[in-house]
Amino acid sequence: MTTTLTGGVAVILYLVSSVLLGMRLARGSEGRQQSKTGPLGVGMGALVLHGLVLYQIVLTTSGINLGIFNSFSLVAWLIVFLLLVSSFSQPTENLGILILPLASVTVCLALAFPTQRLIDQNTPLSIEAHIFTSILAYSVLSIAAVQALLLAIQDRHLRNRHPGGFIRALPPLQTMESLLFQMIRLGFVLLSVALLTGLLFLEDLFAQHLVHKTVLSIASWGVFGTLLWGRHRFGWRGRIAIRWTLSGLAVLAIAYFGSKLVLELLLNLAS
Repeated sequence: MTTTLTGGVAVILYLVSSVLLGMRLARGSEGRQQSKTGPLGVGMGALVLHGLVLYQIVLTTSGINLGIFNSFSLVAWLIVFLLLVSSFSQPTENLGILILPLASVTVCLALAFPTQRLIDQNTPLSIEAHIFTSILAYSVLSIAAVQALLLAIQDRHLRNRHPGGFIRALPPLQTMESLLFQMIRLGFVLLSVALLTGLLFLEDLFAQHLVHKTVLSIASWGVFGTLLWGRHRFGWRGRIAIRWTLSGLAVLAIAYFGSKLVLELLLNLAS
């Protein structure tokens, strides 16, 4: 099976899984009683095929290719993996309604617009660990951001006293908030490790090509750290938690992908 065909099937399965989850959610409390194994199983199939595509386009003979669209797709794969694994024990499957279609888009972009930014095969294991931890931190916090968006929708409907079938299908607001902060805590720990390993193993964390990424990553770390402190000290929740979560991820997204966007796309288009 060619890479393009494998990616095409992965895209279809991602979309099918998302539709099945959406139909389950639309049925309200009745849908919540139905098994989520079927939609998640389809998503798992897409995840495996997506992984095969990444294996073929990221792991090259010259090194690890983390061009911008490959990076997007790798992050999406990790997000889907974490989502599907957690969905078997936590009520997080509805996040897949948004995340799975986005993952399918990253597969299409990676195949349609190949870019190249190689990590040499001789790169020390410590640097590779730093890169992987950074990507993992971003993935976990991205799931938290989607959870925050869903929480915002739920909170708005409840405030307006419109708890329709869609809202009734979701876990209670307190459970949704608890899941959000579990994700943020894990993401914060991973981001802390990523910053620490960067400080220890990168020769100059504030070099010209890294300074914006370092400063913005530290700023994002500060946002999430402040949110967790506010939650512990003042019981922050609801809209405050949602705003801080989305702000922290926005800063982190600029840190991780801003330079790639400029160096690999905009400058190439300008030339």
